[in-house]
Amino acid sequence: MQVTIDCADPGRMVAFWAEALGYVPEPPPGGHASWGAYWEEMGVPAEELEGARENVAESIVDPQGRGPRVWFQKVPEPKTVKNRVHLDLKVGGGRSVPLAVRTERVEAKAQRLLAAGAKVLRVMDEPEMGVYAVVFADPEGNEFCVA
Repeated sequence: MQVTIDCADPGRMVAFWAEALGYVPEPPPGGHASWGAYWEEMGVPAEELEGARENVAESIVDPQGRGPRVWFQKVPEPKTVKNRVHLDLKVGGGRSVPLAVRTERVEAKAQRLLAAGAKVLRVMDEPEMGVYAVVFADPEGNEFCVA
């Protein structure tokens, strides 16, 4: 399985989501010095390989091999409406962890994501419900949650 995210700038999204998920940019397939060399060998026309995309990874992978590959597909149209699917980054540890500890973990991750280019959309601070989460937008406006 792979998750595909439409975007305008795959390189920027690779950097952001690698940080967010603890993933790494996917290296070129074996025997290829770059993604450009790989795509060229696969028959992709030279005009499609011009510019920054030629040697930039457009996907990230879990270095532990457990999570799905994420591919950032360059598309011409911008995001225009709220996502119907989003990612939840579960960093708090679940309800068996005290709320104060979960909040601290979420805030630590939030600071790293803000530094990487995320924008806070909403904070869900509901101690009476045992909930602390932050809703973000990634650098291209895709919503995701950290809880």
